[in-house]
Amino acid sequence: MTDQIRSAKASAAVSTPKKQNEQPSAKAQSVTAPNAKAHSVTAQSANAPSAKAPVVGPNVPLSETAQATNGSGTGSSGRQHRSPRRTNSAKRPHANRRNSPLYAALDLGTNNCRLLIVRREERGFRVVDGFTRIVRLGEGLSKTGLLNDAAMDRTYDALAQCAAKLAHHAPKKYRLIATQACREAANADEFLARVKRNTGMDVEIIDQKTEARLAVTGCSDLVEKSTMGALLFDIGGGSSELAWLDFRGGRPKQNGKMATAIRSWQSLPFGVVTIAEKFGGADVSPEKFEEMVAYVAAQLRHFRGSHKLKQMIKEHPVHLIGTSGTVTTLAGLHLGLERYERSKVDGLWMSSEQLTDTMRVLQAMPYDRRMANPCIGKDRAGLIIPGCAIFEAIRREWPTKMVRIADRGLREGILISLIEADRAKSTNKRFKQKRRI
Repeated sequence: MTDQIRSAKASAAVSTPKKQNEQPSAKAQSVTAPNAKAHSVTAQSANAPSAKAPVVGPNVPLSETAQATNGSGTGSSGRQHRSPRRTNSAKRPHANRRNSPLYAALDLGTNNCRLLIVRREERGFRVVDGFTRIVRLGEGLSKTGLLNDAAMDRTYDALAQCAAKLAHHAPKKYRLIATQACREAANADEFLARVKRNTGMDVEIIDQKTEARLAVTGCSDLVEKSTMGALLFDIGGGSSELAWLDFRGGRPKQNGKMATAIRSWQSLPFGVVTIAEKFGGADVSPEKFEEMVAYVAAQLRHFRGSHKLKQMIKEHPVHLIGTSGTVTTLAGLHLGLERYERSKVDGLWMSSEQLTDTMRVLQAMPYDRRMANPCIGKDRAGLIIPGCAIFEAIRREWPTKMVRIADRGLREGILISLIEADRAKSTNKRFKQKRRI
């Protein structure tokens, strides 16, 4: 860690008060390794999950699970996160856990700033700390091509908090990425230079292909074992990524290598923020919703291999995997949760009929009721229906019977990549030492 990051810890603590939508320190949580067996409540195939008794997938405490806000566990979206139990308490590692290295990943998106810090364990990693804040960095970007001052100040404040956490935990390796808002904005480099100069954080702007691959890696263990393929979609704030996984030529042996099975991918130049700014998001009539869907559908027709994917869906078991606030919100509403619980949402199977019914209820819900709903909250109330329009366009273009919900994404993909790279390096080192002996 640089001296700048160390100093950021003190300066952020003094000059940056805790805000309502900040999610500070987390209790440690365990995470199964990407190639470990998934622990689920019920084991069912992608073709036959029960619609009446939805399958809860791997109880993997990633992402916001590790976070609590202001002592209540309620985040900026109004969600409340309950820390799930370990998936296999009988096999807890008992030796020198504190000596295991730490890793960190930061994802600076159009709407959110998220940090995850984990400790590597034998079969995965355990969440040590986390942070998420809705910063709306891309606010107004689609109209001006620039990051505005208020958005940059909000984001800088959040990044200063992240720098303090990095300085405190001093991870062995970390990767800090920025996505669509910084790819698009003409003044993004200037903003990130200010961040680096004042906090020591060197945030990397990644391209769309890298973003798609990291999303696939982060969600790899939610791909049904018996399926011949899957279409993963990540609905972001300023862009949305699609990745078609095709296993007909063989499936990667390690889930961490799942991105090698990508046959085709696409980055759509819009997300929930840009669609909301173009069409509105508070009061959306059925006609306006269909306009949103048609706008997205026009872009989906450029997906390379679209017709082959449709044919594959007709002939082979294929399912969708959705990772975004849109799909997790729909899942929470479908389950009737009084507060958002990641352990019940991540890995959930939803049928096409269940999604249609839940979207219909959501579209009929007035804006004030959306704000008051604990699975939506005031910060998502104006974005959830634009997100549903993107999701609906994808469902209509490539209809499948089932969709799997993922409450994980880029940060988890980064962490899996960093940890597996270190493990491979250690294995190679041991192999060379044995050969010398």
